[in-house]
Amino acid sequence: MNPSMHRRRALAIVAATLACAAAGTASAQAPAYPAKAITFIVPFAAGSATDQLARALGQSVTTDTKQPVVVDNKAGASGMIAAQAAAKAAPDGYTVLITTNTTHAANEHLYKKLSYDPVKDFAPVTGLGKGGQVLVVNAGAPYKSVAELLAFAKKNPGKLSFGSGSSSSRMAGEMLKQLADVDILHVPYKSNPLAITDLLGGQIDMMITDTSTGVPQIKAGKLRALGYSTQKRGAQLPDVPTIAEAGVKGYDMGYWFAAYVPAGTPAPVVARLNELLAHATKSEAARSFFTNAGSEAWTTTPEELAKFQAAETQKWGKVIKAAGIEPE
Repeated sequence: MNPSMHRRRALAIVAATLACAAAGTASAQAPAYPAKAITFIVPFAAGSATDQLARALGQSVTTDTKQPVVVDNKAGASGMIAAQAAAKAAPDGYTVLITTNTTHAANEHLYKKLSYDPVKDFAPVTGLGKGGQVLVVNAGAPYKSVAELLAFAKKNPGKLSFGSGSSSSRMAGEMLKQLADVDILHVPYKSNPLAITDLLGGQIDMMITDTSTGVPQIKAGKLRALGYSTQKRGAQLPDVPTIAEAGVKGYDMGYWFAAYVPAGTPAPVVARLNELLAHATKSEAARSFFTNAGSEAWTTTPEELAKFQAAETQKWGKVIKAAGIEPE
């Protein structure tokens, strides 16, 4: 080996050694995540189911990390305000979007232009929970089963009406219409509780609502539960058959909660968040939430959540298109 080549190799070795040392020093100096407060952005108002879950999870994360978790409610525009804010946040793991199928499966089919991209702008972290809905009628209505309700609807096209105050509730009703081949008028509301009020008052005939809204009225004897919306019966309503069991084959329309961070968030940070949030779903506060809401914990890897989101987006798009709903 000639002297010049020897010097170049020696210099290369020194340079590599210095680079490794610098990397090691930087790694040693980098604070462990999390080193400061984490913000959970929630697309819905304080007191909503998503807000309640976020706060329960936040308690556990604080206990595990000794860092505070701040819940920032950015309600409005079908979750788009919150999703946009989360998408534009620094990709460092200190802003987490605690959201639902509304922002990450339904909105792209309901609006012509979104202020965020539910796939490109986010890195999936984990699923958090799943829940079902319940088909209810006024306790004084003549229908004692899903079959009786649908039989009347078939004989009287357009005479029955259903209310909804969320995208999940709306799509549940639209899927029922499609799979049962019935014509039922949709009446929109700003929230499910408002629709329940009109159902109790006789202004609408039925709705498929979240259990946290419907179960109290069912237990009070004011509403009658006819069917549960998912493939498995609800824990709070074990005697109520699923809508599929009641004769509407293939019916399955629930809702889900999940966590996302801005795209570009480092993989180790995503992995740590996944670990923290998965553990948080098992906390006493989270278990209490799931029990009261009639839902259940559901955790995933980031990759599993991405695949699930893609399948759900396709399913919601199919229902929305078949319903003839034009994007706003």
